[in-house]
Amino acid sequence: MRVLIAGGGTGGHVIPALAIARELRAKFGAEVLFVGTDRGIENRLVPAAGFGLMRVKIGALKNVSMLTRMRTLFDLPRAILQARKIIAVFKPDVVVGVGGYASGPAMAAAILERIPTLAFEPNYVPGFANKMVGKRVSAAAVHFEQTQKYFRNPQVVGVPVRPEFFEISPKAGMAGQDPVADPPTLLVFGGSQGARAINQAITAAIPEVQRQIPGTMVIHQTGEPDYNEVAAAYKNAGVTAEVSAFIDNMPQAFSRADLLVCRSGASTVAEIAAAGKPAIFIPLPTAADDHQRRNAEAIAAGGAAVLIPQAELTPQVLAQKIVELLGDRNRLHAMSEKARALSHQDAAGRVARMVAELAEGSN
Repeated sequence: MRVLIAGGGTGGHVIPALAIARELRAKFGAEVLFVGTDRGIENRLVPAAGFGLMRVKIGALKNVSMLTRMRTLFDLPRAILQARKIIAVFKPDVVVGVGGYASGPAMAAAILERIPTLAFEPNYVPGFANKMVGKRVSAAAVHFEQTQKYFRNPQVVGVPVRPEFFEISPKAGMAGQDPVADPPTLLVFGGSQGARAINQAITAAIPEVQRQIPGTMVIHQTGEPDYNEVAAAYKNAGVTAEVSAFIDNMPQAFSRADLLVCRSGASTVAEIAAAGKPAIFIPLPTAADDHQRRNAEAIAAGGAAVLIPQAELTPQVLAQKIVELLGDRNRLHAMSEKARALSHQDAAGRVARMVAELAEGSN
């Protein structure tokens, strides 16, 4: 079986795609080739994982200037032609689109060539590429039930998450525990690059949190640009904090935390559900189609998280919400159980089986 996986740009696209590729190779002996662009994170992650990578030239259509949008539309026919040439040489049995710049041209080429296609969509609202091909694909694997309406033959499978997140146990004695007698731990992060709005709000809010819940411990991934500023802010406030530009072992950090403060990208949401961790989501307001807000709303509606729009984010609002949650261990415990109920195990395996079924049906 030969599988072409198209898309990329960000870790949110590439990391789940790699998990699917590994599952296809391990369980079905598939030969997997990736299609991306020359500027996405796939250029670093895909070769490092041992997979081949071809490229098409295509830009962005969402949240860009009119000039960039016109250039992208001008480049689109050429990108589809490039994808058709890759398909002609590789001869895939199935083409999987994971979203991102390269996904649209490759999926369009596959549809024109009448090759089975599978759209993988981890967000509540599909990105531009998946939305354009959604009703023309052979099948789709989605994270949220509500996302099924955008696609043909959808299945809710979740987002591939490292097994270590599912192995995290609830913190001992969380329910009913006195937060003053046993100070809690707060994990703060905004993605691999950090989030300046969260960094500034939390460092301004934490003195009030410490005043009301003394001894609160903070683990904070800042991203490289804000590391020195954030570390100095905690030191000046006399707050005990483990500050890192990047956390290598995120499952371990999750396991120590009573509450998370973070963005709401699809992978983060899936990891929080797998680990069963209560969270305060502060969605990235510039995310395409406002998908982070929609992701956060879906989890908050299930009672597993609290949503604070960035437009409403102030140190006072954040401190109040953190204190309210950390001071109510019974509520944290209930949120943890609701988060875990929203998780999906073996997401990569389920997507791989869908791909195999499409390949078998085409032969």
